[in-house]
Amino acid sequence: MFNPKTVADVIERAEKKAVANAETARRAISVLDLTSLNDDDTPEIIEALCKRAQTPAGNTAAVCVYAPFVELSCRALREAEVKTATVVNFPDGGTNAQRVADETADCIAKGADEVDLVLPYKAFLAGDTTVAKDVLDATRTACGPKITMKVILETGEYDDLTKVYDAARLAIKHGANFVKTSTGKVPVGATPQSAVAMLTAIRDARDEDGVAAGFKASGGVKTTDDAALYLAIADEIMGDGWATPQTFRFGASGVLTALLATCGLSKDGTAAPTGSY
Repeated sequence: MFNPKTVADVIERAEKKAVANAETARRAISVLDLTSLNDDDTPEIIEALCKRAQTPAGNTAAVCVYAPFVELSCRALREAEVKTATVVNFPDGGTNAQRVADETADCIAKGADEVDLVLPYKAFLAGDTTVAKDVLDATRTACGPKITMKVILETGEYDDLTKVYDAARLAIKHGANFVKTSTGKVPVGATPQSAVAMLTAIRDARDEDGVAAGFKASGGVKTTDDAALYLAIADEIMGDGWATPQTFRFGASGVLTALLATCGLSKDGTAAPTGSY
């Protein structure tokens, strides 16, 4: 059961547990979906992204790219055991279930391991849960049993946390393997408050329905401190050690530089200089 009045207390406890050290940074790298979803992406940019995903501090969990770059990413990462993710119904969260299913099937045919679906969140917030269910079900069917489906709630557009919780429960009930905060294309991305609501939904789905799902913080995760807090919130709600690549992800691009620096490495993965120059 979700009680919005307890959110601040959960965050306060997590803040006390969060430690932004090298161990945390390596843990964050292991659950990172290194992402480039820009209109000016090119094959060269995506090739460089795939190389960045393979670091001396460990490989990222996945690389997330637009559909035209899925095949390139799969080839580049084949030997690295880094998954290729892509997005569908992105970023607006349309309501045409068949179109989204066809888009999903095309991405999977190109080799995508994971599909990040934008929930028809405007319809959901207007009270039309039938449309949301239809899109979720159609995408789950297109994914089949083996492809990971992450559902983007776009939590920055919600006016209260109970709706975030309800959307997460709905998504999990209709086949989401992960629930994710944001597209990164709206002003407000991930927040600790939305993380608490979503992780509580994940916990309740596990405890009440016997259904396992994961959490992905995306949009605004920029520093090792940010990563440490979200991991601590997950530990607080789900238990220490729950957050692994199978259950927890960050969706970000720039945060990798900060995580590597915390590990004593420069942006390109070499040892960072020490001292003052």
